[in-house]
Amino acid sequence: MAATKIEISGPKSLFSSEFLCNSTSMISRKRRTVKVRMPVAATAAFTAVQMEAKLIELDSIKVIPETPVQFAVSGQVKVEYDAMEQMKELMFNWWDSSKTAIDAQRGVFLQLVSSDIDPRTGKAKVSKEAILDWSRDLPINADKFVTHEVQFLVDGNFGVPGAILVTNKNSKELYLKSITLEGFLHFDCQSWVQPEKLHPEKRIFFTNKAYLPNETPMGLRELREKELREMRGNGEGVRVLSDRIYDYDVYNDLGNPDKGLEFARPDLGGQRRPYPRRCRTGRPSTNLDPKSETPANEMMPMYVPRDEAFSDRKRRTVDAGSRKGMMNNLFPFFKHSIEGDPINSFADINNLYKESRNRSNFPVESTADAFKFDPPNIVSREASCCLRDDEFGRFTLAGMNPISIERLKAFPPVSKLDPSIYGPTQSALREEHLISHLDGMSVQQAIKKKKLFTLDYHDVFLPFLSSINAHPNRKAYATRTIFLLTQFGTLKPIAIELSLPSMNPFKPSKQVITPPVDATSNWQWQLAKAHVCSNDSGAHELIQHWLRTHACMEPFIIAARRHLSVMHPIHKLLHPHMRYTMDINARARELLINADGIIESFFSTKECSMEITSLAYKNWRFDMESLPADLIRRGIAEQDPTEPHGIKLLIEDYPYANDGLLIWSAIERLVKDYVNHYYPDSNSIRSDSELNTWYYESINVGHADLRHETWWPKISTPDDLVSILATLIWISSAKHAALNFGQYHYGGYVPVRPPYMRRLIPNEDDPEYSNFVSDPEGYFLSSLPSLKEMTSLLSVLDMLSTHSDDEEYLGDRKELSTWRGNPEIIEAFYRFSMEMKAIEKEIDRRNSDPKLRNRCGAGVSPYQLLLPFSGPGVSCRGVPNSISI
Repeated sequence: MAATKIEISGPKSLFSSEFLCNSTSMISRKRRTVKVRMPVAATAAFTAVQMEAKLIELDSIKVIPETPVQFAVSGQVKVEYDAMEQMKELMFNWWDSSKTAIDAQRGVFLQLVSSDIDPRTGKAKVSKEAILDWSRDLPINADKFVTHEVQFLVDGNFGVPGAILVTNKNSKELYLKSITLEGFLHFDCQSWVQPEKLHPEKRIFFTNKAYLPNETPMGLRELREKELREMRGNGEGVRVLSDRIYDYDVYNDLGNPDKGLEFARPDLGGQRRPYPRRCRTGRPSTNLDPKSETPANEMMPMYVPRDEAFSDRKRRTVDAGSRKGMMNNLFPFFKHSIEGDPINSFADINNLYKESRNRSNFPVESTADAFKFDPPNIVSREASCCLRDDEFGRFTLAGMNPISIERLKAFPPVSKLDPSIYGPTQSALREEHLISHLDGMSVQQAIKKKKLFTLDYHDVFLPFLSSINAHPNRKAYATRTIFLLTQFGTLKPIAIELSLPSMNPFKPSKQVITPPVDATSNWQWQLAKAHVCSNDSGAHELIQHWLRTHACMEPFIIAARRHLSVMHPIHKLLHPHMRYTMDINARARELLINADGIIESFFSTKECSMEITSLAYKNWRFDMESLPADLIRRGIAEQDPTEPHGIKLLIEDYPYANDGLLIWSAIERLVKDYVNHYYPDSNSIRSDSELNTWYYESINVGHADLRHETWWPKISTPDDLVSILATLIWISSAKHAALNFGQYHYGGYVPVRPPYMRRLIPNEDDPEYSNFVSDPEGYFLSSLPSLKEMTSLLSVLDMLSTHSDDEEYLGDRKELSTWRGNPEIIEAFYRFSMEMKAIEKEIDRRNSDPKLRNRCGAGVSPYQLLLPFSGPGVSCRGVPNSISI
């Protein structure tokens, strides 16, 4: 039997209404090819008219096609380019005389995968390969993202494409941004594709449509499982930068014992020192300690899965911050190059900053100003003033660390530390210390009226003070501060307890300092507040910021990448809130929290820093990390269903809480709408294998040291899932923003917020007391870090407070095409975006309300950290979607 090839004209539209509705066939826009089986002898006997009639009959009734109908599907492939690297590639190809021999092996190969399976094979239908090879004809002036045209050839019964397989046969990785078929079927790839010689497996990219596991089209199920398997590690092997492997490990890479025993640090993670897990890198062990991992170096750089790494724009922002810091350090470095160069007056510190600016957009700068820091615009910088009492109280509610303040529920406070190790648990605070500051109330009356609040760092720091104070330039107390809530809604500090380890039974280890009554007590009070701020700086950076946002979020991200397909609706919801977090955490392990890193260099906690976070992690509870639960736990709020957010604040003018509740409620409403769309009942939750495996592994592997705690929320109902997801989004966005982006403007004037102190407060029988009395200002200034250390700290705070120009902010959702067929989801995101804009206006209104004295008034800085949007730079505002710095 021979075959006759016949061409029949077809409709012009590639995707007809039949395709859109039935998703079972595609029709060529130009023509289709049909092969008709006929006896050879019969063919010769037909006249032209008979032939035409016979062909019509066969095509409409009797023909059994030997080969299915085929047609072309056009697509647009958007790829990112590095202009310099592309120029090198073009030049290399031009000079390469053997290029013609290898052309067939170059390019990017793409195949469409149908959502349907072939009934004959039981496998998904796959198109023929289409090839992109731009190595010879890419325009020299190409934009960062370039769109290439491509055509796929598929059978007529192919069905709806659900995935694309990509093979990169070029010599370098490429960033595949997106693929669009026929102008409307989108694949949001956003991923690096490695050369085949490094990673021979074909990359899998799915359409933007979200599917729960049991709703996945038959043709995509095997690929869905395959893609997840490829990203899961097995605890073995050394990871390289091109990998996309997600696995867990303990924090055993912070020290470097091979450099010296003083650089050894204990592993974090395990029964003795519990800790969240990090992403495993697989670097070899150190020589002296087989349990410790060698630090990253040029030969073996810090690993993060390739798609978690900073973009070029983000990296440039960080690099620019580093260069800016180096320039800012030049002038002070040459002027104060000796570590012990004394600070003679507050003017020496103020000289680190640029002069005042005029009211135009252009700063007035001298040549020397070019090497100085921008003045922090939050705190006062008076000529001979440290931290004022009103600022001290205000910053606990609307400063860099607004989440440590708690209501005082019992007096005197009692330590929870082991008295056999750390001495008596009783506080030195007594009623006589407070009574004159309570507006006629007794202590118990003030507690009953919920007027007393505290910053309590006693149990956080006391176990580590012996190690800290052994350093000649580090001196610290374990502090407790008592505040009175005034009739104006502000907090007034009324007593500070300073504790040291109980070393001498004949010398008190605790002392209480109260507001001043004379010149001497004034400077004692200033020094006491400085020591409290030093405690607060360490607790903020290590516990509230690093531990409770960065470290505790990473296990949820690792588990999501390992067990939630990119097709999963929960992965799509969380994806923007995971951006850059693993990269910034890896950089922190390499530069910030490592032995002799930034934290140990510029904060009081030195080599004890990460052990302090491990002790704090024992008391961490995920179920208390939502904003309402956290406020209730700290005694700052009480449940009240009549209030707009279901709770009543006991400090009505609490800017962090007031603004945060607006954002929390908006997040909760969005997540509730989203979850209820995909999970109408508890059965749909229980039947989602990916969702349950993700949450189970987040707890039992990612937070393995706390896995037996009974407080972990269950995931049985849609409401359970709403609470869990809203908490994760809150932590990643607003909570982190409130703790991070005010670091420079709230912490950038060291006399107000010293990161550490170099001297204790002298008692009358101390040798230093006479020096203190004769020159109290000089004693205070000598207690602060040196000018050289200040400049280094300011450079770090400036960089950490900077928004990059590729920041993605809460409410600015970019990939809504994912839910093209779900208008109710698009509407929910739109409402959320509008809410963020309305919240911004409401916060601006509050910052102009003179009744709100913690955010408005003469010399009072507005609280802007939770304004949702910001431009690039150090703005002290803006809520990014994720923990990105």
